[in-house]
Amino acid sequence: MIADLYRQRWQVELFFKWVKQHLRIKAFLGTSENAVKTQIWIAVCTYVLIAIIKKGLHLPHSLYEILQILSLTMFETTPINQLLTQSSTDLDASFEPQQLLLL
Repeated sequence: MIADLYRQRWQVELFFKWVKQHLRIKAFLGTSENAVKTQIWIAVCTYVLIAIIKKGLHLPHSLYEILQILSLTMFETTPINQLLTQSSTDLDASFEPQQLLLL
């Protein structure tokens, strides 16, 4: 009985370790149980969708790299398949910051 409880606790620990390593949750936006569950489910769904895109487009990038690319180009109108199949040098060359120069 004690061993079963410890095994169940260990599964919870492994889940939260995976969440910390793979999902980009910096802080929970709410404190209620429902808010925390909702935020975790949204992060898991995003992770799974990116994994599906990676497999569907046969991308050589890691999931982390794809998430980085998407976070940098979130508000661009480039189709996602073009964005992720561009070479990294094309992506760097086409990136122009939208900030004004101070001097």
